[in-house]
Amino acid sequence: MTIPFKNKLYEMIKESGSLTDSELSKLLIKGGVSIPEDEVNKTLLSLEIYGLIKVSWLTKEQRRIEIVEKENEVDEIEQQSREKLEHDYEAGFPGVDQEQEIPE
Repeated sequence: MTIPFKNKLYEMIKESGSLTDSELSKLLIKGGVSIPEDEVNKTLLSLEIYGLIKVSWLTKEQRRIEIVEKENEVDEIEQQSREKLEHDYEAGFPGVDQEQEIPE
């Protein structure tokens, strides 16, 4: 079974962290991948739409391609809801001091 070009390209970028489009072309040639430049551009656009990479222009002729790091965003409302549920759960045990920590 062959790995789709999109996955292979993403793995190359991921291993490098960030690189320019000329460096990516050299990596593809070194890896034995012969794909037209327009196909590479379509694949890069697809990966950028999926939010996996970020492509930015360094100069008029050169682009920088880098992996997008996903941040674990904390939703404040969800956090408050979770804390309220924990408080209600602990309040369900009468006679237990809620401020007291139980050693493990």
